[in-house]
Amino acid sequence: MPPIQPIELTEDSLKFTFAVGVEATKYDDWSHYRNQFNSAFGGTKAVDLIAIDNGTTWLIEVKDYRAHRRTKPIDLGEEVALKVRDTLAGLVSAKLHANDAAEKRFAKEALKQPRLKIALHLEQQRKPSKLFPLAVDPSKVKMKLKQWLKALDAHPAIVTQQTLKPEMNWTVQG
Repeated sequence: MPPIQPIELTEDSLKFTFAVGVEATKYDDWSHYRNQFNSAFGGTKAVDLIAIDNGTTWLIEVKDYRAHRRTKPIDLGEEVALKVRDTLAGLVSAKLHANDAAEKRFAKEALKQPRLKIALHLEQQRKPSKLFPLAVDPSKVKMKLKQWLKALDAHPAIVTQQTLKPEMNWTVQG
């Protein structure tokens, strides 16, 4: 049953407020992910947030490079794609085997939606400089995401607080 009040979730220094009627959760905090699924296959990755809204399941990865530079050697597009893959597998596992009834119900609901959308929420310096350049080039990341995720979402979104799409039924502050 969709919530009757907005849901607020915090990831890094960003507060996501999902509109009334949107179900949302911090997937990487789920007990099923942490205690049952994460050790599968020698370790798995997870997107930060999952939202269910109006026939769409949103997988949302959050990266905030305003205070810290990116240090991981893996390409960001590839990293997000692997998190999406592992999260989808984790949702299937949760649907079948989660010990927490709310997580099991959410997984079932997320998997039965007719549309899947992927969003990378990417915050970077507003005024990059030679000393503090952009951590990543969003256009290159988008190209990689399209290559890796075309079978799931041909048009993955890369957004900031100021560039959320109209179909994204949430706001972000921080």
